[in-house]
Amino acid sequence: MNYEGKALTIAGSDSGGGAGIQADLKTFAAFNVYGMSAITSVTAQNTIGVTAIYDITPEIVGRQIEAVLEDIGVNAAKTGMLSNSNIIETVVDKIKKYHLEKLVTDPVMVAKSGSPLLQEEAKTTLIRKLLPLVYIVTPNIFEAEIISGISIRSIKDAEKAATLIYKKGPRNVLVKGGHLFAKKAIDILFDGSEYYYYESEWLDTKNTHGTGCTLSAAITAGLAKGLDVRRAIEIAKDYMNRAIRDAPLNIGKGRGPVYHNVKPISYTARTAFKTST
Repeated sequence: MNYEGKALTIAGSDSGGGAGIQADLKTFAAFNVYGMSAITSVTAQNTIGVTAIYDITPEIVGRQIEAVLEDIGVNAAKTGMLSNSNIIETVVDKIKKYHLEKLVTDPVMVAKSGSPLLQEEAKTTLIRKLLPLVYIVTPNIFEAEIISGISIRSIKDAEKAATLIYKKGPRNVLVKGGHLFAKKAIDILFDGSEYYYYESEWLDTKNTHGTGCTLSAAITAGLAKGLDVRRAIEIAKDYMNRAIRDAPLNIGKGRGPVYHNVKPISYTARTAFKTST
């Protein structure tokens, strides 16, 4: 049996296995996509919190990316934790050198436990240098507020934020609205001309460690398999919802991981609806 695509994750390592490259590689495998990694940081982490962070040198980050792309190649790639400006600039250089087009960026800034994962000085570098190269960026509400510079309290605010982020260069913006409402989660995709809305049930659970990593990895996997961005998001959202719903209850004492070993659906009716700007 053959893999249906090849995907690279450029992100940090989570020793607890619920987020970062561990979550990404588990997700790629669930989608039958061959997964590869370039580790940017090593974290001492579990379901309770992050106790230590060690950044890999930019040179080694770059060499990992080169090793993968010069031999195996990729159909899509994603970035997760990029802790400092030097690492971001190295990743940007490699993206340009190898002409990575299907790039998903999860602008990881803070862990679920509240621990900062992006240094303050690196935020500007990420926004100014990485975002213009990105195919789709997937900020949560907190991250979207930082990138857009506005407060988000409603769907209209999220739409405005998506538009402002789009103007910074990415081809598509997916603002994840899971923290906006108590009864349903609404994510908003803006492609520069139209808004698309993805609604799903809001699940009351503490097992949400690594959800941002997992969703962006699932989108990356869909793109690696040749899906268009709206279809990739749709299938990724379904996968994410079932991974949360089926999350194990016996992993750790804090915010537990989702269940990555969910089989993605091969077909689904369109669940996004759109409005023109």
